[in-house]
Amino acid sequence: MRKVLKPLLEVLAGIPTVVFGYFALLFATPLLQDIGIDVSTFNALSAGLIVGIMVLPTVASLSEDAMTAVPMELRSGAYALGATRLKVALRVVVPAAVSGIIASFILAISRIVGETMIVLIAAGQQPTLSLDPRSQTETMTAFIGATGQGDVPTGSTEYKTIFAVGLTLFVITLVMNVVSIRLVRKFREIYE
Repeated sequence: MRKVLKPLLEVLAGIPTVVFGYFALLFATPLLQDIGIDVSTFNALSAGLIVGIMVLPTVASLSEDAMTAVPMELRSGAYALGATRLKVALRVVVPAAVSGIIASFILAISRIVGETMIVLIAAGQQPTLSLDPRSQTETMTAFIGATGQGDVPTGSTEYKTIFAVGLTLFVITLVMNVVSIRLVRKFREIYE
């Protein structure tokens, strides 16, 4: 199963985010409307779902690599004690690889925070302060992308705003990386 799914997920990772954005706009939104969810043409729900699909290969591939790196001696010892394959996977392999799994999720969240094209295309460019994912919204990265498209005079409010939003995104990513380093160090298990 791994031999089939891993290459398919890695091909999915190679798709440009612009394609994902149009997929969200032209496929996911009509699909949500067809199943009875009242969403506008541009909405955060379809953009969020497709961003989740976009980072799925990252999480799956890195988590699989972390679980593969668990020494065979741990698995063999669990089998020797009479554990089933499911118990070995859940009680030996996953706990031993938890630092790599956490790191894959943190990396995926960092990629989500920095995603521009999907949310620029599918979520709309209406800065609304709402927690309703069915409505239009504008993310910080989409704001930078939309504002930076035209001629922005140096020193203007728009110019300074782009850098302020970029600095905010940088700080968010930096904090997430510091937290991830601490989590990985806390849960890391070293085998010799």
